[in-house]
Amino acid sequence: MTVYESDLPGVGKKHEVELGDGARLVIVTHNTGKREVFRRASADSDSEKLFELDDELARQVGTLLEGAYFQPVETTDIETLLGDSTLLEWVEVSPDSDVAGKTLGESDLRQATGASVIAIERDDEVITSPGGETPIEAGDTLIVIGPRESCREFAALVKGA
Repeated sequence: MTVYESDLPGVGKKHEVELGDGARLVIVTHNTGKREVFRRASADSDSEKLFELDDELARQVGTLLEGAYFQPVETTDIETLLGDSTLLEWVEVSPDSDVAGKTLGESDLRQATGASVIAIERDDEVITSPGGETPIEAGDTLIVIGPRESCREFAALVKGA
């Protein structure tokens, strides 16, 4: 990301941030603290004003954008608690998993862990109520139900941990 900074005598500072599509985000910080935010379609085009903020609001928005209150973390593990002790969990099959390339029956996961596969997400397809003959492929997401500890054991086996 490239940021250009320039002085605006008697006004304040201007910062231009290159966006991925050749457009630029232009932020003018006035000596009074007011911020004006513009978007330019290209380096040579006119700016379109998006909004302006007073100093206090700009600082509050800035802390939100900075992540001071919340740091998003992408997770690959999703689980939902059903009742007091039953989980519904989504487990992705890793390429190096021992179950990739086997059928559900061959994998013996239910007998080994006590958790049951109730659906399989594969690309844009959802296979509901898969039987023992259903193949498991790397990249599949298995939707599993069972007690918490069973689901943990299941995930460990499927992820190759």
